[in-house]
Amino acid sequence: MILRRAQAKDSRFLRDMLHHAFYWRESASGAEEQPVYRYVYNWGRPGDVGVIAIDGGFPVGAAWYRLFRADAPGYGFVDEATPELAIAVVPSRRGRGYGEQLLTALLERARQDGHAALTLSVERGNPARRLYERFGFRELRTDGDTVVMRADIGDGA
Repeated sequence: MILRRAQAKDSRFLRDMLHHAFYWRESASGAEEQPVYRYVYNWGRPGDVGVIAIDGGFPVGAAWYRLFRADAPGYGFVDEATPELAIAVVPSRRGRGYGEQLLTALLERARQDGHAALTLSVERGNPARRLYERFGFRELRTDGDTVVMRADIGDGA
């Protein structure tokens, strides 16, 4: 497996990954108005950072973060200075360590970029929650069955 930085041309793949990460929140009608759309809309703007996992010449997973505004937040929004993480691996490649490698690379990049923390949202019963906890994410708040988690990752120094 190879990891590479996500680029603007990856927006379609990132959108596809959202279907794996957030499929229950997106509807066919009005998806552009749903908060999930905000994770990929106009991808490649300043502050958008991601990594893509490539295996056998094909993209098999992605992890990325972006900053949101208070008037257009993501599901795990905390404040305008804390990026929110999204991550997904195609179902046929899960359980092979790709998520760990993606998360390791993205957290390192966030540190290099000087971020002090990252947030994410996850369904309470999602098995990926254990992975996030191993990487230092802790429950910040709940909203129904969704848990917002935050990891303090340092200041990039």
